[in-house]
Amino acid sequence: MQTEKIVIIGGGQAALSVAWYLMRAGLPFVILDDNEMPGGAWLHGWESLRLFSPASYSSLPGWLMPPSVSEGFPTRNEVVTYLTAYEKRYGFNIQRPVKVRTVERAGDGFRVVTDKGEWQSEAVISATGTWSNPYIPDIPGRDLFEGEQVHSADYNRPDRFMGKTVLVVGGGNSGAQIHAELSEVCNSTWVTQTPPGFLPDDVDGRVLFERATAIAQGKSEASAYSFANIVMVPPVRAARDRGVLHSRPSFKAMTRTGVIWADGTETQVDAVVWCTGFRPALAHLANLGVIEKDGKVAVDAIGRSLKAPRLWLLGYGDWTGFASATLIGGARAARDTARSIQAEFGERV
Repeated sequence: MQTEKIVIIGGGQAALSVAWYLMRAGLPFVILDDNEMPGGAWLHGWESLRLFSPASYSSLPGWLMPPSVSEGFPTRNEVVTYLTAYEKRYGFNIQRPVKVRTVERAGDGFRVVTDKGEWQSEAVISATGTWSNPYIPDIPGRDLFEGEQVHSADYNRPDRFMGKTVLVVGGGNSGAQIHAELSEVCNSTWVTQTPPGFLPDDVDGRVLFERATAIAQGKSEASAYSFANIVMVPPVRAARDRGVLHSRPSFKAMTRTGVIWADGTETQVDAVVWCTGFRPALAHLANLGVIEKDGKVAVDAIGRSLKAPRLWLLGYGDWTGFASATLIGGARAARDTARSIQAEFGERV
């Protein structure tokens, strides 16, 4: 069994952010990443995936992301390249590929059981995100459908759908981006529960984050813009200009060959791409008894577990720190997490 003061589970942007702050504090840690290479969830995103903010506003602590060469919005590959270089720059202690099977209590600390052995630690930071736990709604007849079904977590390129009839289900940014590129190669229909909202062309993730921060700090009234609205990255603008950026309401059931709409009509389709989101990937914490009925872990304002006080959660969304699932928001949440751990162990930068 190996021993380390702090074990960080997950090797994505949240893990790297908190690692930087822990490094500055002089706190020893190991990162256990189940991927074979750097990049976190970005390794698994579709090839044309883009950030919603400029590179200058999408950086991890300590080192700015280089400017994008593609209209100001970094691509998936550019983000992976940056995260890879970030790891190398700071020389973090990262073990990969290591799959964490379970975390167990061991005295005042934890035993982290993996496929590569066990680690004993005084504290654990869970930063596994959501990408490995995709969500697909339980639509009547979904198991009967004989066409192809793929979640956005496993979608890569539009080529495989060339010339087919495809439904893209989901009203968020992933649905808009994937429908935009599929509409160029196949008969793609965008399906959303409610009519999608679109941000002005000059409003990106940077503007949204600044306004949301001001609201959270009581410096501004509620904004007219929402994180739920579609960011008009270049491929989505192009789809709008082609006149294909529109959706129809959700279907009520699926059949062997297609779907049945609310008015009872049926459409035959070849494939469905589910852009229906994710749930927190927390199965490794099940033995700690900290997962609530809503599938989350009860935490304080800085992401510290209420039932296991030396367990911190980071990078799962607003319930683990304001905008902690984003690059810039994750850095702020990581700073607060590191400060909390310093206070716990009575150590200073």
